[in-house]
Amino acid sequence: MTETAELIDNDFLRQFEFKVENDMAIIEYSLQERKIFLTKMIIPDALRTDEFELDFIDLVFSNIKERNISVVPTSPEIAKFVRRNRKYKRMLPVGIRI
Repeated sequence: MTETAELIDNDFLRQFEFKVENDMAIIEYSLQERKIFLTKMIIPDALRTDEFELDFIDLVFSNIKERNISVVPTSPEIAKFVRRNRKYKRMLPVGIRI
């Protein structure tokens, strides 16, 4: 399902968008200096599966990693993802623990 869709960084609305057919998953963010705060995740019921959620968050983190900026996950779902995926803990700013 995620192979044919593309992750879009809509900087005007400050959100990552991932459209699959007629549904769109969103992660809202706030960019401050060299940190990106991931504040809210919205996944429509039609797309809501554990696999889709993990793939979507993984795509967003890969995009952020390419920019070489730190991540502050303020959304509970995204914080849980970071706790379970130790490789992304390196992207947290100094002093932030999840």
